[in-house]
Amino acid sequence: MADRHNRDIDRQPAPLPEPLNVKCVDAHAHIEIVTNTEPDAPEVGRVLEEARSVGIDRIVQVGYSAEQSKWCVKMAESWPNVLAAVALHPNEAPVVADLEADLAIIEELAKHPRVRAIGETGLDYFRTEPALQERQKYSFRRHIALAKSVDKALVIHDRDAHRDVLDVLESEGAPAKTIFHCYSGDAEMARECIEKGYILSFAGTLTFKNAPALREAVKLVPLDQLLVETDSPFLAPMPHRGALNTPAQIPNILRFMAEERGEDLDLLATAISNNCERLFGSFA
Repeated sequence: MADRHNRDIDRQPAPLPEPLNVKCVDAHAHIEIVTNTEPDAPEVGRVLEEARSVGIDRIVQVGYSAEQSKWCVKMAESWPNVLAAVALHPNEAPVVADLEADLAIIEELAKHPRVRAIGETGLDYFRTEPALQERQKYSFRRHIALAKSVDKALVIHDRDAHRDVLDVLESEGAPAKTIFHCYSGDAEMARECIEKGYILSFAGTLTFKNAPALREAVKLVPLDQLLVETDSPFLAPMPHRGALNTPAQIPNILRFMAEERGEDLDLLATAISNNCERLFGSFA
């Protein structure tokens, strides 16, 4: 993951969009990759201020390794209206030197009051070879159990593993608050997730020309099961695909989502803001 991250921080940020009328939330970001600094550095403050300037006043900073999850917690301690999620990414878990030791770190961090979710965890068959997939599933199961034990949301990374992710959730018993980060399934999968009460979070991929299945899926999701995210610094929305993505790009995704759903933008932003507060608790 590190090589990919280093490539992304060299990109130029996308231009700031027109501000929203209603405040909203970026439900999934990796600010440390945007800034490449300590969590309390001025550069982090500038990213947060840019987001506030366009109406994004709350951010969920998401973990993918033991060390980076510690960074997430420190960021949430350092900046108001930032909450943390902690986990071992499904590409990280199979290759760490001591999986049990790293899981123990995540379990301890999960107790922190500014940590409101366990994620991102899940399955990724795009980058993980078949020989390591059972180890990946083991980590996923451990994270599911942790989310339930601390009564916090579960944030799922699912890439090329839709059926197995759904089956593991079914066999283990999904937490009450289960979120599919950067939803990548089709309308049929969306119907199954909706029926089970899962939350679907859409990123800049929704705006890509090659994503008609996502646009069909987003139209089906009830307002109370919908989130929006940037997955910063990845997946900048059109018309800025390829730029460095930051939480300030949420308005571009929201406007596209509102148009696809035939919904009032202010109503959509309000509903998603309320969903985030329900799922993660107060950001204050």
